[in-house]
Amino acid sequence: MASLSSSLASYDHLFFTAVAFLISALIFLISRKSKSKSLKLPPGPPGWPVVGNLFQVALSDKQFFQYVRDIQPKYGPIFTLYMGSRTLIIVSSAELAREALIEKGQVFASRPRETPTRTIFSSNKFTVNSAVYGPAWRSLRRNMVQGMLSAARLKEFHGVRDSAMDRLIDRLRDEADSNGGVVFVLKNARFAVFCILLSMCFGVEMNQHTIDRIDEVLKDVLITVLPRLDDFLPILSLLFPKQRKRAMEVREVQLKTLVPFVEMRRSILKNPGSDKAAASFSYLDTLFDLTIEGRKSSPTDAELVSLCSELINGGTDTTATALEWGIARLIENPLIQSKLYAEIKSTVGDRKVDEKDLEKMEYLNAFSKELLRKHPPTYFSLTHAAVEPGATLGGYDIPADANLEFFLPPISEDPKLWTDPEKFDPDRFLSGKEDADITGVTGVKMMPFGVGRRICPGLNMATIHVNLMLARMVQEFEWSALPTQRKLDFSEKLEFTVVMKTSLQAMIKPRA
Repeated sequence: MASLSSSLASYDHLFFTAVAFLISALIFLISRKSKSKSLKLPPGPPGWPVVGNLFQVALSDKQFFQYVRDIQPKYGPIFTLYMGSRTLIIVSSAELAREALIEKGQVFASRPRETPTRTIFSSNKFTVNSAVYGPAWRSLRRNMVQGMLSAARLKEFHGVRDSAMDRLIDRLRDEADSNGGVVFVLKNARFAVFCILLSMCFGVEMNQHTIDRIDEVLKDVLITVLPRLDDFLPILSLLFPKQRKRAMEVREVQLKTLVPFVEMRRSILKNPGSDKAAASFSYLDTLFDLTIEGRKSSPTDAELVSLCSELINGGTDTTATALEWGIARLIENPLIQSKLYAEIKSTVGDRKVDEKDLEKMEYLNAFSKELLRKHPPTYFSLTHAAVEPGATLGGYDIPADANLEFFLPPISEDPKLWTDPEKFDPDRFLSGKEDADITGVTGVKMMPFGVGRRICPGLNMATIHVNLMLARMVQEFEWSALPTQRKLDFSEKLEFTVVMKTSLQAMIKPRA
């Protein structure tokens, strides 16, 4: 949802107007039997007939999160946007987030209907994030959390992460040597995380060419599922017949690319010791014979591809984005960088940082928490939906088919919850000055991973990756701005996550 306006911006404004007139002319054929007449929905900006606020968003020349940010002060902590055939209810306060996701967690634990394109790539909502609240979701989530992302299981991938960190440092050093000390942060961080997650999913050795190929394919998947105009006005699908064909083609390439690695891993498990380059454990190992409540068969190869793609795509750009913003903050605040390096040095001495060191680094953990407060990877948590009709939130009715969207910045920047919320200050989390439980169990003040029953199952993994990469990158290099930059540009844009508008280039100098 957050990328709606960026994908719609490619359409010509005149086309929007023409379509609007067409739809208005057909209004007597499409008559909307609005349930809102009998429901007390949250307030919101007035819209056009049939299309609602859809074209207001698309014609605003702003990305969706910017549009929401602009109107939120006027309409308050909960408001409604009518986006064609979809009703979006935007929530932007800690109190309402807690009511919905903690106090009424079971009520709002489902997902809304998917677009036809997304359904293709989720294998008809057969992934942890897309599944409706019910038996299949419980089976998939339990398996991911207990079988793959538990503390014990994550430790089994220690060697994978250690190797990826060494490769990351080598890549940064080589790039700096060939480019006058300058490196691209996001690109290199993203590659390191992607390699880790590929190994965790498939458990087989891959060369550089293969890694790049899979990366290209999974990026195509992300681009293909971006919201389009006909996702909100299905009648317009007649105007875009090539879109579904394109989605099917991308899905076919995804399957042709990844199914061979599924088959390879299956063969390794049947013939232990046949491949010395294979990992001892992978996510696929937990999925081959997984029992799903309510069905007799184990996951198909297509479903396995969807589940592995979910883990890879869900964990790559989110972590890499955090690293880009984190390095930018260290460059902006040399004192913070010095304090972090001093803690690393006092904790590990001359040896390289290991995962077991991370828990001892109080300042590192405070820094990463402040990083997630100020720069959550996405400005909207994954969309929620009521399990059944009759749900209420903040005194308003929430239809079962509505998209319940949680807009995060007003929560993590609320002056009623935070001291000097605009300031980037890791010290706020030290010595009991301020705190925040990012799981939401003891209270909601920030929710970069969501909270409640549908909280991101990869929270612990993401924390390890962010902290380990930050520690290694600061241990090895001193980071500074380009000589031509007087001040870093902290403006943002939405790609798959909220990234820096100008991709961060930095100078690095090896530590003595």
